[in-house]
Amino acid sequence: MAEAKKYPTPQGNPETAPFWEAASKGKFLIKRCTACGEAHYFPRSICPFCFSDKTVWEESSGEATIYTWSLMRKSPSGPYAIAYVTLKEGPSLQTNIVDCELEKLKIGQKVKVVFKPTDGAPLPFFTPV
Repeated sequence: MAEAKKYPTPQGNPETAPFWEAASKGKFLIKRCTACGEAHYFPRSICPFCFSDKTVWEESSGEATIYTWSLMRKSPSGPYAIAYVTLKEGPSLQTNIVDCELEKLKIGQKVKVVFKPTDGAPLPFFTPV
């Protein structure tokens, strides 16, 4: 039986604690600025669009589309796909695509968030729908 892949434990801070707490419940959070209305990821208290500190946590649907991706073939842990995905809510983020046939990935493909266990909070990745 193959050994399960070991993922590094995320290192949080007080500002991102709500994100990691929600991740442990299987929820993917983003931030939304109440001043300009823009959603953003990664979670931070200052809006990257208008620099307001009026931001609130919002649960994302976890649905996204692959914007671009690359297959990393030479790695001690074996091949993996790294991608930029665009969330249904608007923000784009860099992630790994997991639990799929890597050679079949396509730009524009629909993906959804999945959480992989660590010794702490689970890490969010994406997988094809």
